[in-house]
Amino acid sequence: MDLREIYKLAIEFGIKNDLRGEKEVIKKLERIKGQYDKLSMEEKESFDQERLTNPFMDSTIHYDSGKKVKTVMAGIDIDAGELLIAKELGVDAVIAHHPVGKGLSYLDDVMHLQADVLAQYGVPINVAESLMKIRISEVSRSVNPSNHFKSPMAAQNLKINFLNVHTPADNAVATFLKNLIEKKNPEYVGEIIELLESVPEYKEAKKYGLGPTLFVGNKENRTGKIAVTEITGGTEGSPKMYEKMANAGVGTIIAMHQSEKHREAAEKAHINVVIAGHISSDNIGVNLFLDELEKRGIGIIPCSGLIRVSRNKKRK
Repeated sequence: MDLREIYKLAIEFGIKNDLRGEKEVIKKLERIKGQYDKLSMEEKESFDQERLTNPFMDSTIHYDSGKKVKTVMAGIDIDAGELLIAKELGVDAVIAHHPVGKGLSYLDDVMHLQADVLAQYGVPINVAESLMKIRISEVSRSVNPSNHFKSPMAAQNLKINFLNVHTPADNAVATFLKNLIEKKNPEYVGEIIELLESVPEYKEAKKYGLGPTLFVGNKENRTGKIAVTEITGGTEGSPKMYEKMANAGVGTIIAMHQSEKHREAAEKAHINVVIAGHISSDNIGVNLFLDELEKRGIGIIPCSGLIRVSRNKKRK
């Protein structure tokens, strides 16, 4: 495979696992195409053409050497240090999870996904969109001063293939957890934690004191409607959303991580909060994507917080 084939696979993988459904994602791409067609020639010159085919702009190629890829080094956060290690090991490409470069500048763009997911759990779409737009503006301002192109330029200087896969991997773990919850249908909050601890990545995290944790509520509380709303969609949404979720009948949410401000808002709304774990959840999403590369004969070297768990059947 070459890097563009891996990138194309990542986007297709993300669409397939999107909680909104493939049709809804394609419809949104078509809407962007319609908006593009109405732009003036001058406006089209500054329009990022990648937006016409990639619904997850926090995931992109940062440097493509043109070299064929047989082995990748993959990790959660990649900077110049990991890229130098990759060069020393002679791998063909490096895959990061968390966005850098252009991917980081577009982090706010993928957060609109959260409004659609919240609507699936009963929050009126007009309310979800209104609150998310405020939060999206905050995130846009927060990433603005970052040195976005530090790592991409290191890859360019080292002439090593480099891309990151963020929302497609987060979509995969969100769908994985949603299916797991729906299959087991836990009645009590403690049962959710036990269920999560049966997943290899969370089981490993628990060994280091980083396993699934209850942030709000009690293990003996009944779950009510369980929402997987804080797993994908860039980063945390609006803390004002918890009241709206409670009004929609949500009793428990499963999240990757949560700020104290968000935790207090959820507690005020009487919503149980189970924190699955940030890096361990990222591990699941990245591993699920790497399984797809492994099926295509690509060798995998984990780094930077990634504990490789393959779900492909062992070949004899």
